[in-house]
Order: sequence, then structure tokens, then C-alpha cells
Amino acid sequence: MSDPYSPEGELINIHTAFHAGAYQQVLDFDTSSFSPSNALPTRILKLRSQIALGQSKAVASSLSSEKTPDLVAIRLLADFESGKDVSAELGRLVEQHGQANLTVQLVGGVVFERQGETERALEVLSKHEGSLDAYVLLLYFSDIIVSFGELVLGELVYAHGNGLLIGDNSVALIVQIHLHQNRTDLAAKEAQRARKWAQDSLLVNIAESWVGMREGGEKYQSAFYVFEELATNTSTSSPSSLVAQAVSELHLSRLPEAEAALQQAVTQNPESADVLANLVVLNTLLGKKDEAAKVKAQLQAVDKAHRLLSEWAEKRSEFEKARAKYSPKFEV
Repeated sequence: MSDPYSPEGELINIHTAFHAGAYQQVLDFDTSSFSPSNALPTRILKLRSQIALGQSKAVASSLSSEKTPDLVAIRLLADFESGKDVSAELGRLVEQHGQANLTVQLVGGVVFERQGETERALEVLSKHEGSLDAYVLLLYFSDIIVSFGELVLGELVYAHGNGLLIGDNSVALIVQIHLHQNRTDLAAKEAQRARKWAQDSLLVNIAESWVGMREGGEKYQSAFYVFEELATNTSTSSPSSLVAQAVSELHLSRLPEAEAALQQAVTQNPESADVLANLVVLNTLLGKKDEAAKVKAQLQAVDKAHRLLSEWAEKRSEFEKARAKYSPKFEV
């Protein structure tokens, strides 16, 4: 039986668009000629794209009567994105089907990690059998992002992840987890392992680029080539791929090029929180304080809980606490 995700398989193009963050293209994809065996994977890709585009409530409603474990998992992901507590139901689903069902493993990994249960997420994802999606998510969660550019790149990766995960996404999820843990070494090992059995995979290229953005040096340029190809290809260009290109440009000190990529991303989606967050960083680096403040206000309106904003608030609070310990003394 042929692999539907191989270069010759019928899912390769829709799968590639999904991982590039081109979610609207996934929804517009004509799948009428696909074989019946690929009906469920295709439906999951489209449902996840809807979730990534902010249509979580519609997805949850459409799946309310579904009993198939894969679709129940997607409903729970949609409910989670809508702000509902799905811990108990998801825990039962993982217990019943998490040993063999990839979609259940991936959704469990995503939700558990975002709830701060990293070890539980890794335990669930470790059950995957040769899934690139799980490997890559493990990589991301092993590197805590420190600098502004890296911080926003991490959000980008997670945004990729939100449309997240089907087919070979287990590798992607594992990679992401290790990066979040600040374990670039483990992330690199997972990517190397995946490369041995998935040499031509887009996800492996992306995962290696994530790792390269942490390792720095000449790896910045290698990552740029991968992200630029995604951003300039009409079938994979999206705000996510453009943000990835822009962040790699920032690391290469090519600020005008980064600005051009982000402006193109704004044109595609002016309300993308990750695009706006990166614009705040870029304008700060360019010394455009007024513009940075303006974009920051836009970001707060779009996503007041965005990681960039929450970490800024946390740092400000810590500074104020430290400052309160000291009393200024003035000489008369």
C-alpha cells in the first residue's frame, strides 16, 4: 500500500499547505477525487485548519455527535481553543485510545503541554510509531525562547501547531516540546533521528530549521532558505511562513528584508497576533518607538493574552517589585 503522504501520494499537497500555515488553501482544496481511505485524514486537516483560523466553536458544534476517536479528539481541541476545560474528558480519551490512535496522541500532547503538563505530553507522544508530527512537537517544547525574535518564532511554531498535527506531525510536536524545555540538544537528536527515515519530509526541514534558529551561526542562513521557499511559493505562502522568514532575516541582521516580509504578512492577515508581535519587535529594533507602541496596542486588541504581552507584563511586575526594595537618596 502506498504512503498517501509521500511525494506521489494524493495527500502530499494539502498536507504541505497545512504545515506551511496556508489554512485557507487547505479549506479550499478540492478533495472530491481522493480515495475513500483518505476521507478521514482529509477531514481532520480541514477541521484543524478551521480551528487555526479561529473557527473553533463552529468545529466543536459540527462534531458534537461524533463518536469516532479522531473526531472526538478534534472536538476537544476545538473546545480547548474556545476556552473550555477539557482535561477530564481528554484524559479518558487518551487512556482509552492514546496507545494507538495518532490524532488522540497529538491532541493530548498539544493540550497537556499548553496546560503546563509537559511530562504528561511527552509520555503520550512517546507512544507514536514513526510519526513525524510527534517528533517535531517534542522538538519545539525543548527550547524556551529568550530573545524577542526567538520568542515570536516560538509563537509562530505553536501557531503552526494550532492548526496542528496529523499524519507525520508527532515528530513536529516532540521537537517543539524539547525546544520549549530549553533542551536544544534533545531537539536536535530527534530531528536527526527523523531525518534517517523521512529524508524528503517538509516537516523534518522545518524542524531542523527551528533547531538551527537556536543553534545560531551559519544555521540562521540554512533556516532562512527553508522559510523563504515556503513564504515565496504561492501554494505555501501564509502569514506563518512569512513570519518565519522575517524572524530568520532578523537573526541575520537584515532588518529591511524582515520588514518587507512582515508587511506582506500584514497584507494577508492584518489581525494575526504573531505578525503584530513580530512587528512590535522589528519596530523596536528600528527605533520606531511610536510605531511600536501603535502596533502593540493593535496586538492587545487582537490577543491580550499573547505570550509577548504576558511576558512583558511579568517582567515589568518583577522590576517594580525589585525597585520597591530601594529608596532613592538625594544629596542636598
